Amino acid sequence: MTGIGRILVVDDEPQLLRALRTSLVRAGYDVVTATTAREALNLAAFHPPAAVILGLQLRDGDGAAVCRELRSWTDAPVIMLSAEQSERQKVEALDAGADDFVTKPLSLDELLARLRAVLRRTAPTPEPRIQVGDLLIDIPGRTVTRFGERIRLTPREFAVLRTLARHKGKLLSHRRLLLEVWGPAYQREASYLHVYVSQLRRKIEPDPSQPRYLVNERGAGYRLAA
Repeated sequence: MTGIGRILVVDDEPQLLRALRTSLVRAGYDVVTATTAREALNLAAFHPPAAVILGLQLRDGDGAAVCRELRSWTDAPVIMLSAEQSERQKVEALDAGADDFVTKPLSLDELLARLRAVLRRTAPTPEPRIQVGDLLIDIPGRTVTRFGERIRLTPREFAVLRTLARHKGKLLSHRRLLLEVWGPAYQREASYLHVYVSQLRRKIEPDPSQPRYLVNERGAGYRLAA
């Protein structure tokens, strides 16, 4: 990623897309555009954006439905756009998970100000070092140690452990883990997850056959024991 963040802009009006692209690029953002719901979800999956500007009416569907789908696997802020000013549409957009709502015709300066505001609110905070029993998971340093001795993990193994550590003690479903670590294209590939959890247990558990850290809730998901 170059610039100060990738912005996905989704709308079915080509003239508006061109205007938004020009303004956002001038402001220093990388910009990708889509005119359909399918294209928007594919771009978001394979080129994760820092934020999404999303039209409420699309050629092949409803922007609110796209927003709900995005919310199931990404925290990127979403600003919804609509030609209508009805309270019902605003409530629908916010209930779908949108962070803000702007009506057309747009003030580009106002939209840029709102974009800066949602990006500030969702800016990542420094990630912690998490202690779980004898394990120390250093998320910024991307390392795991036990009794001060480093355990060598592959990038994907660390991604699975990091996701569980961020929600220590909380059950995460197979689908959510697959979405967060592999992306939406793999959300039905539970076998991927089982293989990596097995590998992790061999590396971090004192006795992999009796796991203390990576606990399985049969048929539901995994948790990192608190």
